[in-house]
Amino acid sequence: MVVDDSVVIRRLVTQALEQDPLLEVVGTASNGAIGLQRIPQLNPDVITLDIEMPDMDGLEMLRRLRREYPKLRVIMFSTLTERGGAKTLEALTLGADDYVAKVSNEGSLDRSMIRLREEMIPKIKQFFRQEQESRAVVPPDAASTWQIPETGLRTYSAGTAKVRPNVVVIGVSTGGPTALGTILPELPPDFPLPILVVQHMPPLFTRLLAERLNSTCQLPVGEAHQGCAVEPGEILIAPGDFHMRLVASGGVVKVTLDQLPRQNSCRPAVDALFASTGEVYGGAALAIILTGMGQDGLRGVEILRARGASVLAQDEASSVVWGMPGAVVNAGLADRVLPLNEVVPEILRRTYRN
Repeated sequence: MVVDDSVVIRRLVTQALEQDPLLEVVGTASNGAIGLQRIPQLNPDVITLDIEMPDMDGLEMLRRLRREYPKLRVIMFSTLTERGGAKTLEALTLGADDYVAKVSNEGSLDRSMIRLREEMIPKIKQFFRQEQESRAVVPPDAASTWQIPETGLRTYSAGTAKVRPNVVVIGVSTGGPTALGTILPELPPDFPLPILVVQHMPPLFTRLLAERLNSTCQLPVGEAHQGCAVEPGEILIAPGDFHMRLVASGGVVKVTLDQLPRQNSCRPAVDALFASTGEVYGGAALAIILTGMGQDGLRGVEILRARGASVLAQDEASSVVWGMPGAVVNAGLADRVLPLNEVVPEILRRTYRN
């Protein structure tokens, strides 16, 4: 169901979605109040929800949805503005599953349709497994030893003793703002390691996310910038549209940003951060893969594990989408598979162990 106060947007979204044979738009609504009234009759699986609407806006409708229809998937449809970004982050905190940013001045209806199809359709489908899809099953012995092609690195066995980490790196996508907002505030103010995060988001959104987390966390949180030092007890978020990598110079680890080609269709990419972490920290790293669509991070985890680093993956039940952590788990690369509420205790255990 498409909920938007603009007749043009409702028509555009409907036409874009119905070009996919697996999707059906069962109805539309011009504000949140009408949308809530139509849910029992239309029984949608997913709602695309505008934020700025008369009578009942998208945030109020979302609050009602999470009380009355907690399993209904919601994708916010918001503008790429300061206000729109802030409202979108609030929506994600309230329980929206994902978002698509409205881009103005597309230039033509055809280009608008193409962009909508490319961005919104995969985000809808990520919530539903198609029958022909099957997850790879990793044999028990494959989870303890594996080969990593094309890296030139040694293979890693799960029986190898792990070193205490000197850095924590986190990769996350769909469902990330909620996941990060759950775990990062739990870290104590004297946590001794730097934490670097790649969250798939456009530029404005990553800055707003860092600001929001900084207001709730006991550790300082900021958006990374070129050449900034990686300091113990600080959290750095990769800026949107830039890969974040680590380099060591004169005994100091710093961030370097670039706009080299996308990896796994992403920039920033988890793989870029994780691969450079392996170069700088070797096996003294703790990599964490949280909820998200796709498999960004898998290659980077392979590289880190080959150097002896530890890897934690969020479990399927607590993930909004189990694509990224599922790829790592099914490849046999995770040391532990944990619900979200057990991630921080495990981080602390591995950080402070003797």
